Amino acid sequence: MTTVVTGKLLHDESLARYTSWRTGGAADRLYVPASLDDLQQFLSGLPAGEPLYFIGLGSNLLVRDGGVRGTVILMHGALTALHQDHGLVYAEAGVTSAKLARFAARQHLHGAEFMAGIPGTVGGALAMNAGCHGGETWEIVERVLTIDRAGELHERNHQAFSTAYRHVDMPVADEWFVAAWFRLADGDATEAEAKIKQLLARRLATQPLNLPNAGSVFRNPPGDHAARLIEASCLKGYRIGGAEVSEKHANFIVNQGEATAKDIEQLILHVQAVVKQQQGVALHPEVRVIGEDGHE
Repeated sequence: MTTVVTGKLLHDESLARYTSWRTGGAADRLYVPASLDDLQQFLSGLPAGEPLYFIGLGSNLLVRDGGVRGTVILMHGALTALHQDHGLVYAEAGVTSAKLARFAARQHLHGAEFMAGIPGTVGGALAMNAGCHGGETWEIVERVLTIDRAGELHERNHQAFSTAYRHVDMPVADEWFVAAWFRLADGDATEAEAKIKQLLARRLATQPLNLPNAGSVFRNPPGDHAARLIEASCLKGYRIGGAEVSEKHANFIVNQGEATAKDIEQLILHVQAVVKQQQGVALHPEVRVIGEDGHE
């Protein structure tokens, strides 16, 4: 029996256009599901050993220049359901975090405003417990919906997951987030929307949003800030190829127009080495690196 799918399957597709750094190699296969049901059908037809990667907006992600062997599932623009569900807010993994924040505010709900400052999707926010401005994603999660490589769906409560700063332990291997239900407090729409505007204005003023970047590159060490440590090490403006430590925010690496993934990865390693040498602190990247090195 042939599996019938209705999404879009692309072969040897460059991932540079799907990542916020705007660099990186090609995926063997890129699939854009038409719906959650379609994603289930597609996964059920894949070989058991097929390497699988799920991406949203491609922020917090570095794809190496040699590209990705296997199949990449693109969630943004695909799984976009967003509605209220018995007192909770239901959002599929492809919904942007900012859209979720604005939707909740319009529904007179409070507690998701911080998500307007997260440059990614709900799926990515769930996978790394993304946060900013004092809020973290899993603080407002009631339960989630995951999918396994056979296309089976699993509904799991918050308590099934161990979460920490920018970290989530999956209770079962080879499952990926496809949706979540968020529990939010009653609030005032005008106040919530005003807070979102304030957060976005602060983000615009302090982050280099005019250049391709992946958000914060390093986790903040306990009791300190990665940006302070990088700046104290005189690394603002340091450049390798087309990759540069931002002059505006030291915890951002920007693509000045011609950066390769190798430039960015080498700059990440250089920053780690200098900060460790000068400040005695080991910085740990937030950014996920996938794929193979390119050929020289």
